[in-house]
Amino acid sequence: MEEINVTVVQFGDRKYLQMQYREPGTEKKKTRSTGTTNRRDAERVAAKWEAELREGRYKSPSKITWEEFRRRYEDEVLASLAEGTDQKVSGVFNMVERILSPSRLRELTAVRLSYYQQRLREIGRRESTIEGHLAHLTAALNWAVEMKMLSEAPSIKRPKRAKKATKSVKLKGRPITLEEFERMVAKVESALSKPVGPEARRKKPKIPKRRFSEKAVRLRQEQQVRVAREATSSWQHYLTGLWLSGLRLEESLELSWDDPSKLCLDLLGEHPMLVIPAELEKGNRDRLLPLAPEFAEFLLLTPESERTGYVFTPMSRRRDARRLKPHRVGEITSAIGMAANVKVHSDPTTGKVKYASAHDLRRSFGERWAARIMPPDLMVLMRHESIDTTLRYYVKRNAEKTAKVLWESHNKVAGNTFGNRAAKSSSSHEKSPT
Repeated sequence: MEEINVTVVQFGDRKYLQMQYREPGTEKKKTRSTGTTNRRDAERVAAKWEAELREGRYKSPSKITWEEFRRRYEDEVLASLAEGTDQKVSGVFNMVERILSPSRLRELTAVRLSYYQQRLREIGRRESTIEGHLAHLTAALNWAVEMKMLSEAPSIKRPKRAKKATKSVKLKGRPITLEEFERMVAKVESALSKPVGPEARRKKPKIPKRRFSEKAVRLRQEQQVRVAREATSSWQHYLTGLWLSGLRLEESLELSWDDPSKLCLDLLGEHPMLVIPAELEKGNRDRLLPLAPEFAEFLLLTPESERTGYVFTPMSRRRDARRLKPHRVGEITSAIGMAANVKVHSDPTTGKVKYASAHDLRRSFGERWAARIMPPDLMVLMRHESIDTTLRYYVKRNAEKTAKVLWESHNKVAGNTFGNRAAKSSSSHEKSPT
């Protein structure tokens, strides 16, 4: 086969130096811009293009398929990022395939991506979620342009988010009380006995009836009771861990006794600590953080012989079920909140009610500790990126609580809401003439 030779040429009507070769077989000239006016830089670009052509790696931007782009992005970019980021971007790509079904990368135009935003809103995605999708897509498409897989990135009009509230903060939930938490723990068994999420909507297949011996039926029932008891115990243990730790849902399921590649416990020092490896942190650095004393004491109740693998493994009531995914754990936690009738938010316009979730347990943890320690310490304990988050969501609530106590005390002493009034003079009590 004839070798491909790319040469640098200059045309008077072109701003940049061009690179050109003759296509083997057809002898047609193929020309591209080098993007530079410097001869040495242009020759380097031409050499790179020549190597790609000879190895068969080059493909015209108009012919790059969505599948090829996704595979390269996952292998060359996502593989080096934190696992959580990898999963988020994969979720975005899955949604793009579900809504837009692109066959070629160039089909992701500004018009199509605007339609993508519209469909996300129609299926109930929040504006913050939509903005996250578009941010990941923008980064991916800009990378495609750098890799010469796209001529230019489409212009993506991202939704404008409202400025952060300064006077008040709208919460999607609220901290729950100890009594509400105890209700949730008590309702675990009944909540697990009912199908949740997709299982509740899925039609059960008709299974032909089979006859079993009395012994087989008894053994099966005993096994079902044992699995149900273990599942209930695992969920009560998990909810208690969330209540005492303040961990986010994903963090709690990653927490390990002995695996340094995951969120890991360090119990060897004077005080138990949480070790977060660099690959799981946005800042790409190892972090050593304190654990709440109650959570540390809770962990130390586990016998040393059992301190291996994941700290929390909330179980399904199915015997052959695999380890539950984070979204599934979130669904079941909310189902337990519903079974316990712990309402954390209701929309007056739609009447929609939100029941306690894993994040509401984290809110409860934050509110309890906001009354005990200073904001900078609370920021570290909650693992917030900014002190503003700590102040906005927890210290403000604590201030309001303190203000309520102060006014109640004031009203009891003063007998009115405006404070003590000056005593009236004796002359003011004299009787008026009849």
